Amino acid sequence: MKSLIRMLAVSFALVALGVSTLRAEPIKIGVAAEPYPPFASLDASGKWVGWEIDFVNALCVQAKLDCVLTPIAWDGIIPALNTGKIDVIAASMSITDERKKLIDFSDPYYRSPVRIVGLKSKKLEATPAGLKGLVLGVQASTTHEEYARKHFADAVGEVKIYQTQDEAQQDLVAGRIDAIQAEAIALDAFLAEDPGKSCCEFKGDVPDDPEILGLGAGLGLRKDDTELRETLNAAIMAIRANGKYNEITSKYFSFDIYGN
Repeated sequence: MKSLIRMLAVSFALVALGVSTLRAEPIKIGVAAEPYPPFASLDASGKWVGWEIDFVNALCVQAKLDCVLTPIAWDGIIPALNTGKIDVIAASMSITDERKKLIDFSDPYYRSPVRIVGLKSKKLEATPAGLKGLVLGVQASTTHEEYARKHFADAVGEVKIYQTQDEAQQDLVAGRIDAIQAEAIALDAFLAEDPGKSCCEFKGDVPDDPEILGLGAGLGLRKDDTELRETLNAAIMAIRANGKYNEITSKYFSFDIYGN
């Protein structure tokens, strides 16, 4: 009985310190296998780098979690979470009501406007009338695909679907499509350097649709994983308060991406 009491006392103490007694194995952090700079991509040595990678590493240090990055194809990342192949999705996933039917989310950790970027040689606007008859590229299985199909499909000549954002951008540079839709933060990086800087320009932000575009990016978790969600929420709040979030962000962006 005394041993049981001691064990219970240790367990309660660990919980009070924010240390899970249930996770002997590392936390598998699922990142999209497809590159999405400046958030996540592979460098020349094959190492994952980017704002979201630095953010996740800071969260794991703050929460004292042993984390392992686990690349998963984007279109299979929610099934991978729910079947236990990964424990957390950290892949710029927008918090939407439709996704909340399948998984839970942490508090938002960034929010970006959605915009249209197009060829400099094309006069177009980020509206159905402004895209009439043109070809618009979006990444598959994203809120951008859903938004484009709802708001632009009846006006544009084609909504062309790509497996990765990089492929859409390459086709835009090559002139095979007229415009692309994605988050402003990612597209700002594309326009900051050649070939995007030479060929293309910002055409406008799309009108907001919270039902599709969501409330910002959140970490995806299984619905019953409340302890891990609370731990990660506390870590997000902590790195916001202690300056680590801003320190990371300043390496990649010249503006606030938190969306206060």
